[in-house]
Amino acid sequence: MPPFEIPSLLYYLTWALAGFMALCVLVLIFAIRNQRRRNRRIRNRFRDFEVEEQRMFSFLHDLSVAIEVEPSHSALARIIVDGISEVVNAHGGAIYFLNEEGDSLVPAYISPKCPPLVGIPYEVRKKATRDSRALESHIRLSRVAVDEGILGYSLSVGTPIHVKDIKSHPSMSDGLVEYAYDVSVLAAPLRHAGKDLGVLAVARMHEVGEFKANDFDVFSSAAEQSSFAIGNAQVHRDAQEKRQMDTELRNAREVQRVLLPQEEPVITGYRICGVNVPARVISGDYYDYIDLGDNRHGIVIADVSGKGVPAGLLMAMCRSSLRSVAQGLSSPAEILSAVNRQLFPDIREDMFISMAFYLIDEQSGRVVMARAGHDPALWYRNEAKQVEQLRTPGMALGVDEGDVFERVIKDHEIQLESGDCLLLHTDGVREALNEKEEEFGMERMSKSFRESAMLGAQAVLDRIQEELGQFTGEDRQMDDITLVAIEKKS
Repeated sequence: MPPFEIPSLLYYLTWALAGFMALCVLVLIFAIRNQRRRNRRIRNRFRDFEVEEQRMFSFLHDLSVAIEVEPSHSALARIIVDGISEVVNAHGGAIYFLNEEGDSLVPAYISPKCPPLVGIPYEVRKKATRDSRALESHIRLSRVAVDEGILGYSLSVGTPIHVKDIKSHPSMSDGLVEYAYDVSVLAAPLRHAGKDLGVLAVARMHEVGEFKANDFDVFSSAAEQSSFAIGNAQVHRDAQEKRQMDTELRNAREVQRVLLPQEEPVITGYRICGVNVPARVISGDYYDYIDLGDNRHGIVIADVSGKGVPAGLLMAMCRSSLRSVAQGLSSPAEILSAVNRQLFPDIREDMFISMAFYLIDEQSGRVVMARAGHDPALWYRNEAKQVEQLRTPGMALGVDEGDVFERVIKDHEIQLESGDCLLLHTDGVREALNEKEEEFGMERMSKSFRESAMLGAQAVLDRIQEELGQFTGEDRQMDDITLVAIEKKS
């Protein structure tokens, strides 16, 4: 190679190497800038995650605090909707709860800026052109059938859903309503302990972008926590209501106990004992002693159909009516007829009262009775050492307005001799069941009565209650039990 060619080659090699180095520097600068941009995006994403995480923690904290103070359904719904809307950056949201019948979703809370989640009927749209409040009123008051709209669809699916465009969703294709908004929705059924509670939904207008996959994941988790919170709050609320109801029932039982005799009546030549054992807190059975003046005394026993509070209230009405009419009348049949006429207008068609009234005249020793559909009393005759049933005509109170009742019921007079005893009872005694579903029955009660009557009125009550307890064992008492024993002393 000629000598002059070597410097020229070195010259070109130098420039080529310089160009290559410059290109490498440019690539490196570009790579560094790209990495910086990626780093910024990652930092921003982490910052967004941190903000979202902080919002989620704040939401869960507010939720836990709310549960502790046991808020109302609407207050808890507001906390959940506003909290989740902020976490996923929604325009707003709503919670709809199932009604008691389980056929409709009822709005519990709709945030002020929430886009509509229901279709708008034509007449509402038309009215809204004249009065803007019509649309808002419709949205906030409308119930949604469980098989209608995006809310009903969410409930039926049973899992969280992401609807990117609500107006194009098949569930909104009802020809009677229209949905004209560009809205994305996240919705989830609220369930607790296998029971549907309602639907939670949040919405975002398309103009600010759709919900992303991460928004849906966060929403699904928050909806699950919300379901637990709502269900747990309902359990606490139910428990509190039950405690309050139990307290009110105990108070009512105390009031009812005061209505029953507080002591046995003092009647020359007689001893009378009574007991009432309710099947529930409130008893539908009733017994009473009424001083009628002129050495006359009324003994009454009654059984209101049904149990619990309704029966207890009717029993109190019956006692009040009986005491108001008994003083002015001379026979048990007349007294029961007057009570029937007073109570008939206020007794439900599915309720009635069986009652028996015994009038004791101290001077003559006569016992006059009338029976209004009540179980026949047992009469222990000391001389014969036998028990017989006192079956006299009569129908229950509340069945007839008065004419038929008064034609049927009759007074019946008996004369108790020394050592005789009467046992008045309600059907809760003979109908008591043991573990084999066998009834205690009239035969067992008569036998127990016959074997204890000679020992006196109190012994009769003690013996029957003892044998009844042995017969039923630990089985729950199914009906109220009332016993009154009238002993003719020697």
